[in-house]
Amino acid sequence: MKTGIYGGSFNPVHNGHIHLAETALEEFGLDRIFFVPSKISPHRSSDEYVSAEHRISMLELATAHNSKFEVSDYEIRSDRISYTFYTVRHFRKLLPNDTLFLLIGSDMLLTFDRWNSYREIMENTVLGVISRKNGDMGELVKKASELEKYGRILISSKVPMEVSSTEVRKKIAENCNFSCYLDENVVQYIQTNKLYK
Repeated sequence: MKTGIYGGSFNPVHNGHIHLAETALEEFGLDRIFFVPSKISPHRSSDEYVSAEHRISMLELATAHNSKFEVSDYEIRSDRISYTFYTVRHFRKLLPNDTLFLLIGSDMLLTFDRWNSYREIMENTVLGVISRKNGDMGELVKKASELEKYGRILISSKVPMEVSSTEVRKKIAENCNFSCYLDENVVQYIQTNKLYK
């Protein structure tokens, strides 16, 4: 079975995240994808986060339409920084016979060789790269060629959906209309729980 691992803060989960996952299902022929929200990201301040419970609830709402999407609380339950190599080890142990795909945006591929234990990650997964901005294919192919000696890398050529959680949070805080960026159930959840105000 081909299983995707898709980590991130998902703060909040938006249509760009879902588009990336749906693209990965199609382009890489995946059987399922685990969305893995991080507890403590090594790259972000925890002050920017709403609670883990809220982020998991929003993910469950946003992924409910697709039976191939699952939400994992593995990193949320952990008491350490959410380094990806720990998560890969977890899924490798959990699913020893699966081909694991680590799904990342194009911006992450460009700095991938700065990640902790990136070679171990590449030995245990296929990197499935989805472009997050138009016009970056040239630099992606160049970076992939530098890293391919450590493992397989697949790059989707599908047109990206450009949206960021930072942009969504800013619109919510400024009382701007943000509904076009999110699943309608997530919009309702944010409004009901008065998040990001």
